[in-house]
Amino acid sequence: MQGEVVSSSSAVVEPRRGAAHALQALRAIVWRELAKFSRQYGRLISALVRPLLWLAVFAAGFRNVFGVAIVEPYDTYIPYDVYIAPGLVGMVLLFNGMQSSLAMVYDREMGLMRLLLTAPLPRAWILLAKLTATAVLSLAQAAAFVIVAALLGTALPVFGPQTPMVLLAAVCAALMLGSLGLLLSVHIKQLENFAGTMNFVIFPMYFMSTALYPLWKLEESGAEWVYRVAQFNPFTHAVEWMRFALYGKDPGVAPYVVLGTLAVCFALAAWGYDPQRGFGALTKRGGPP
Repeated sequence: MQGEVVSSSSAVVEPRRGAAHALQALRAIVWRELAKFSRQYGRLISALVRPLLWLAVFAAGFRNVFGVAIVEPYDTYIPYDVYIAPGLVGMVLLFNGMQSSLAMVYDREMGLMRLLLTAPLPRAWILLAKLTATAVLSLAQAAAFVIVAALLGTALPVFGPQTPMVLLAAVCAALMLGSLGLLLSVHIKQLENFAGTMNFVIFPMYFMSTALYPLWKLEESGAEWVYRVAQFNPFTHAVEWMRFALYGKDPGVAPYVVLGTLAVCFALAAWGYDPQRGFGALTKRGGPP
């Protein structure tokens, strides 16, 4: 009887210890990424320079380009810099999510991730911790951009009754783009291949979306195939979710597309990092066992 009590209490303690171990690993990975980022001042500056150039230079020449029509979610005429601001927030999230895939390739081949992938934890949990760290860094950079944009005169209605929805949209967008970066890291075998990722993933996702122009403009101009691609582009729905959330409007199907893409990309990434399945090719060339 006493032995049964001891064994049952051990069974209760063991899951608690496992959960504590998992949370400790999550906290350690997130804090490691934050500490590393805090020492890389140039990374924050480079993350802000790109969207700020679009905002201060490109938008200046098209400031009143949308004065001819009122489109949802706006109730009145808006200048161009106000329109593209959510898209530039999306640009910050997109580029940081893709840069995380580059860091993942390096860490997987010769960095800390090579050891973490052999830790006594499910690889999906380790990838989730890495994804969480990526999303936290993306959101920090996006917040810095919003502050600087406000100082330049492009204030976004971030604070108000719509604030929880704005935060939810930004968090989900950051997680989706980070999971896409994780998925790409499965297939990027060398750091040199990241340039191809820039050309064939980042730029098409950004330019074939509503980050710079609304869908009706694409359809009106006769660019039918670009219009169709932009309609199915998950980055379009991430930007639209944030844009509609800023004004407290219904984003339609955008949340479902973003969350669906997040789930699919993360599931495929976890499958790819499984040594018994998609990650076998990495083991053959000397990757993590």
